[in-house]
Amino acid sequence: MYAFSFAPNTAWRTTLPTQPEVLAYLEHCATRYALYPHLRLNCELTSARWHPDEGRWRLDTTRGTYTASVLVVATGLLSPHTHIPGLPGLETFKGPAFHTARWDHEADLTDKRVAVIGTGASAVQCIPHLQRRAAHLDVYQRTPPWVLPRLLRHTAYWSRELWTLAFVPGHPWARVLAATAAHLHRLLQLRATALRGPTRPSYRVGCKRILLASDYYPALRQPNVDVVAQGVEKIGPRTITTADGNRRPADVIVFATGFRVFDPPVSHRVTGTDGRTLAEHWGEGMAAHNNVTVPGLPNLFLLLGPNSGLGHSSLVLMLEAQLDHVLACLGHLERTGAQAIEATREAWHTYRRQLRDHTSGSTWATGCDSWYLNPRTGHNTALWPRSVIAYRNLLRTFRPQDHTLTRRPAP
Repeated sequence: MYAFSFAPNTAWRTTLPTQPEVLAYLEHCATRYALYPHLRLNCELTSARWHPDEGRWRLDTTRGTYTASVLVVATGLLSPHTHIPGLPGLETFKGPAFHTARWDHEADLTDKRVAVIGTGASAVQCIPHLQRRAAHLDVYQRTPPWVLPRLLRHTAYWSRELWTLAFVPGHPWARVLAATAAHLHRLLQLRATALRGPTRPSYRVGCKRILLASDYYPALRQPNVDVVAQGVEKIGPRTITTADGNRRPADVIVFATGFRVFDPPVSHRVTGTDGRTLAEHWGEGMAAHNNVTVPGLPNLFLLLGPNSGLGHSSLVLMLEAQLDHVLACLGHLERTGAQAIEATREAWHTYRRQLRDHTSGSTWATGCDSWYLNPRTGHNTALWPRSVIAYRNLLRTFRPQDHTLTRRPAP
């Protein structure tokens, strides 16, 4: 699930490896493929502008200015665009307070009262570990998640790919099967405890991301853990007050509150041919042809951008399909001798309409508050609404008619 197809790793200890394992694998790949000389680390992009007279991108960074004929934006949908809610009084809190994606490794959590705000994918990963270290752990839950047990390695890919049937119209049996499996997992792990009620999801399975965890529910059962099913009203210097007026002590706050998916900072820093930024092109919501290219931004390619998120399988499979598509576009440039390539506006509009049609009637459009849907328009601009196989098949054949070329100026 975390390895490239061209660099398989048979040394994974589990289906879902830990951060040190993933990091070691990526460092191994960087060494094996001699990438380090080409990397500019700790180098933030401050602006990128297409210069049509030169047919190049000009990149201003914290380490100088660069030019490039092709720009690939691979910042992804999530990190580093963390979201911390603007809770009243947060600035007065005296202890460490940080997002899971910006973990404070200097914070001492041992024997402290720790509060985790949120119960999404990051929360179910860190809560079991925090429970073992903290004197007491409060889990502030707005919406209980659907949770399934971790799967065996040899069943991981196909079982997750089949989840797609539970999300799209025409397969009610698959949705019932997924919901039943999740309910049984919850009931068996929580046994006859008072937690069964507060942890029961009230929305359709798959409308929010389904989580994989075999140690989350057991952690909630421990005597030093409380599930607080009330919204957070305000933060004090050493307390958290919920909507029902209860005030609970806290030494450390961990925000597992997700990411700013719909307004990525990089979109405000990239400017195309007409002087408009990528964010301005996305005034009606993020969209890219084949999830990769945007009209008006020549030789710009997005990796894991709009509608590239998955709720069921490995993003590496999406990423590799997109890389192949980028290479197909560049190959077309080379064969034609053109200077630049971009999606046609017609192809872009058609593709966006098709994605909306696929989302309509699916589980993701059943009304829950998820990061898949743009909160302003209600449209799905984050998630791929079909199977990974369907996406890879879509990009398998390059369609020149969906792209427009800019010819090189005569010498």
